[in-house]
Amino acid sequence: MKNDHKIITDYKKVTPLIDKYRKEGKKIVLTSGSFDMLHIGHCRYLCDARKFGDVLFVGVDSDEKIRSRKGPDRPVVPEDERVEMLTYIEDVDHVVLKNLGQPKWQLIKLIKPDVLIAIEETYSKERLEKIKEFCGEIKILGRRATTSTSAKIRLVQIGAEKKITKTISNRLISTMEQMLEELKD
Repeated sequence: MKNDHKIITDYKKVTPLIDKYRKEGKKIVLTSGSFDMLHIGHCRYLCDARKFGDVLFVGVDSDEKIRSRKGPDRPVVPEDERVEMLTYIEDVDHVVLKNLGQPKWQLIKLIKPDVLIAIEETYSKERLEKIKEFCGEIKILGRRATTSTSAKIRLVQIGAEKKITKTISNRLISTMEQMLEELKD
C-alpha cells in the first residue's frame, strides 16, 4: 500500500514518534472517530483539525468497537479500508487503530496532544474536564457536512423499505386478484 507508513497498529510505536516530534518542536493534534463511509464532512473536519498544529494523528475505531456502540450492521466499510482511505488525506500524518478492549482514553493519554479535536457530541462536559489533564487544549468543531454517515445509511434504508413495500404491495394485490378470478371460475 502506498501510504502504509502512516498507519500505526502497535501502540508501542506511538511514543517514539511523539518523542521525535516533540524534540523537533512540533505541535501535535489528535482526533478520533469511526470514519465509516468517508464523506466530505470527514475530509473538511480533518483538514480543519490539522490547522491547529503541525502533526495530525487520527484514531480510528475498530470494527468491533463500532459494532459495540452502533449495532451489528455497522460499520459499513471495514476497518482496513477506513484506515487506508484516511492515509490518502494529505493533512493526516498518522492513523492509529483503536480496539474495543483498550482502556478508556488510552490514545489520548499516550499521545498527550497539544490539541485534542472533537465534535460536540463526542464528550460530555464532565468528560471534557477529566480529559483536559492529558491535553494542552481541547477544540470543539462543529460538523462539516449537512448529513452524517448514520443519516445517509437511514436514507438508503428508507429508500429500500419503500421499494420493498411497493413491490410486495403490487405483488400481493396481483396475487389476490388472481385468486379472486380463480374463485369466480
